[in-house]
Amino acid sequence: METENSLVIGASGGIGHALSNHLEARGPVTRLSRSGTGIDITDEDSVADALSKIDGPFDRIVVATGCLSIDGSEPEKTIMALDPTALEAQFRLNAIGPALVLKHAIRLLPRDRRAVLAVLSARVGSIGDNRLGGWVSYRAAKAAVNQIVHTTAIEVARKNKLATLVALHPGTVRTPLTEAYLSRHPAVTPEEAAANLCGVMDALTPEQTGQFYDWAGHPVPW
Repeated sequence: METENSLVIGASGGIGHALSNHLEARGPVTRLSRSGTGIDITDEDSVADALSKIDGPFDRIVVATGCLSIDGSEPEKTIMALDPTALEAQFRLNAIGPALVLKHAIRLLPRDRRAVLAVLSARVGSIGDNRLGGWVSYRAAKAAVNQIVHTTAIEVARKNKLATLVALHPGTVRTPLTEAYLSRHPAVTPEEAAANLCGVMDALTPEQTGQFYDWAGHPVPW
């Protein structure tokens, strides 16, 4: 296997940390995170500054940021529980943040070889797969980031034919942030999730750019 140069944003989180460790077996990994390097993906100046200081190009860029519960606001069980402040916070972290990263990270992709830029999303962001309702703010923010990835991929493909941009659902992953919501759902460790996601990314081709896949490589409905 050829050496890869990777960039992981959100590298201090459960999945991001595991992904960074997994990718290090393939080559150097640049790790960015709020706690580790001070990047705040909800602030464009912070994103622009952090990404301007690294050169690339990167064969693989993974945006592994995101959170289900922000500032103590739990997922809503009903629209009647909607808090506009919590809704805004979800969009800032789970949609606007990744959009800002895409805006400033596209230049770090090579144009002379295959490259993958993946943004971690969630199946609950799928409108077509939503049969339970609830979790209005989180679902909406993840649906928004899926659209952002899809739209950006169309634009990037016009100039970079070898790049693949995708949204990925990592499955239910056992981390401190998800512990309260696992219930009886089967969950995997961050290390298992990282291996699964890397397997999906390894198999992607430029023809699949702009799509939404789960941890097993299956398409997820928009």
